Amino acid sequence: MKMSRRQFLQICGLGVASVAGASALAGCGGGSDGGNGSSSDATSKLQTIKDRGKLAAGVKADVLGYGYLNTETNEYEGLEIDLCYQVAAAVLGVSYDEAKEQKLVEFTTVTPKTRGPLIDNDTLDIVCATYTITDERLEDWDFSDPYRTDHVGIMIMKSSGMSSMADLDGKIIGVSQGSTTKDAILTMLEDEGIDATPEFKEYADYPSINSALESGNIDAFAMDRSTLNTYMNDQKELLQPEIEFGEQNYGIATKKGSDLSEVVNETVNELLDNGWLDEEAETWNLL
Repeated sequence: MKMSRRQFLQICGLGVASVAGASALAGCGGGSDGGNGSSSDATSKLQTIKDRGKLAAGVKADVLGYGYLNTETNEYEGLEIDLCYQVAAAVLGVSYDEAKEQKLVEFTTVTPKTRGPLIDNDTLDIVCATYTITDERLEDWDFSDPYRTDHVGIMIMKSSGMSSMADLDGKIIGVSQGSTTKDAILTMLEDEGIDATPEFKEYADYPSINSALESGNIDAFAMDRSTLNTYMNDQKELLQPEIEFGEQNYGIATKKGSDLSEVVNETVNELLDNGWLDEEAETWNLL
């Protein structure tokens, strides 16, 4: 979705700020020190990262422009990859360029089902993987303020004969396991007064959903529009793209109460304020 920092603030207003801000506060005050903003070395996530010398980050490998594993270079690339390097630079006290040159981030591909547990068991320090901030997730993890906003889309084959959301009645929609997509679609249908009752089938990864769509095993592929763009071609299209629904505010997730949370949130806000994230969105054709 095309959105500048100023537009985001105008549209979302205090509502998003209060939700995401609360998560940042949770990260600042949940340490073992009783809430003074830093934990003891024994439990400090910041110190653990410094001792290790690298940031452990969970990212996507199949979302163009955000987190994508380039098979030609065997390197991760995208806005979220660069954002991880910015966090590493802030924690390790080096410049962004130095963090990239020295490869101070260890990347791990995550899925909607693995990203939370890998934070909980300390395999990962952060997850920066088109991870949508929700009230439910805020109960289990800290999130930064949103660094990017997207909406849910429904992709169909042009040959499907469907032209409106009402045509989804009785159709099978493929969604990702552990995502909020199904609920977003059902809410949209209700809010729009559309009389349609689709079925949903969950898949472990996006390529599997795309293959199911192309083979005719499902009728539609629903996910954030940025993800769908990865699989778009001349044979596919969005169903009624003018209906924007299921706003997805992406934040960086960290362990609940971690002293890393505040540093991550400060980094995101600095990059929003100085325009770096807007420049990255343009670089990766996300505008």
